[in-house]
Amino acid sequence: MGARESINTAVRHVVPPAGLTRALAVQAMVNAVGNGLFQAGSAVFFTRALGLGPAQVGLGLSLAAGASLLGTVPLGALTDRYGPQRVWIVGLLLDAALFASYPLVGGFAGFLAVVLALAVVGAAAGTARQVYSINVLRPEERVTAMAYQRSSLNVGFGLGALISGLVLAVDTIWAYRGMVWFIATVFLVTAGFVRRLPRLPEVARPTEPTSRLAVLRDRPFMTVALLSGLLTAHQTLYLTVLPLWILTRTDAPKTLIAALVLLNTVLIVLLQVRASRGADSAQGAARASRRGALLIALFCVVVPVSGQTRGLLTVVVLVAAATLLILAELIESAGTWGLTATLPPAAQRGAYVGAFGLGSQVQFLVAPAGLTALGVSTGGWGWYPAAAIFVLVGLVIGPAVARAERTPRLGATPASTEAVTLVP
Repeated sequence: MGARESINTAVRHVVPPAGLTRALAVQAMVNAVGNGLFQAGSAVFFTRALGLGPAQVGLGLSLAAGASLLGTVPLGALTDRYGPQRVWIVGLLLDAALFASYPLVGGFAGFLAVVLALAVVGAAAGTARQVYSINVLRPEERVTAMAYQRSSLNVGFGLGALISGLVLAVDTIWAYRGMVWFIATVFLVTAGFVRRLPRLPEVARPTEPTSRLAVLRDRPFMTVALLSGLLTAHQTLYLTVLPLWILTRTDAPKTLIAALVLLNTVLIVLLQVRASRGADSAQGAARASRRGALLIALFCVVVPVSGQTRGLLTVVVLVAAATLLILAELIESAGTWGLTATLPPAAQRGAYVGAFGLGSQVQFLVAPAGLTALGVSTGGWGWYPAAAIFVLVGLVIGPAVARAERTPRLGATPASTEAVTLVP
């Protein structure tokens, strides 16, 4: 009986409960199949099917990232104006059309036009999806539902990666064209899912209109956004810096990198919901963010040990360090969801959620080069200053959240943190 109860408990933390939480998780998994497929196969598609050079691909993707960064806040304001569900559906339909057009792209100019459009549309749809999830659920359900979505996302990404393996094995132009047409179909199916979700009523607007960029003047909120964004460096550490460290500074086998990616996926699927407990209030989210920061710092202390060990002991140290970083990711992610669910006002939630994402985008601009230089290029001693940075972020994020809570938000209404009543 004990074993059966343990299995049932594990299943409950992976399979979302029936209702809205499950519906949102299902659409997340379906959508992630397409995203996972393209992430795994895009580099080969761009070079083999479109005939682009690596430098052209890199330049195009960098420009797309810049467009997404510049458009985050104004695109979030579109969600406030037209409603998250409508923006989400339109974004998915545009994604489908853009992916379907990929085989028609001729040369670098066409490629650039598509990737820039996809970046802008993706930023708008991503903010709308998050705002819809916040608005449609009761406050006590929001973080848990987002955790189930993230767990389902990883399942979808894994399925997409498996499908990409088949495409790469076939390795023909028509296989790659079929890949992007399949992805377009996935987005159309996802749009159908989203259309069937409950509709939301209009949220009351502020009596005095504000600029779409006014949220950037909300310094307490933007401080929290920047600090929380810096903590998303766990992604850069896991996917970029740690593999470079393993390859250049340890005697661990290269295959360990793939094994650690698999470990990350499995633990997120199994543990994300458990790790999200207690993060459904602003202060609970702040505590989760602090714990995540301290775990990242602990990772930075443990990982350089692997540069001094040999053989099996190196592998053990690296797996231990990776596990610490995965736990940091699980807990910090819950903190991020809690902060985005509680701090923004309902009337301008799209703009605020978009602005909150600026912190992580700044991290993606700075962290790959900065953390690689500290952790890898120094030979190991740079891990300790990096650990100190994350300890500092962990210490100040709690007071920063408390200050943001005390400061009235732009366009805030008394019901800004309450769930809305669904339109039948």
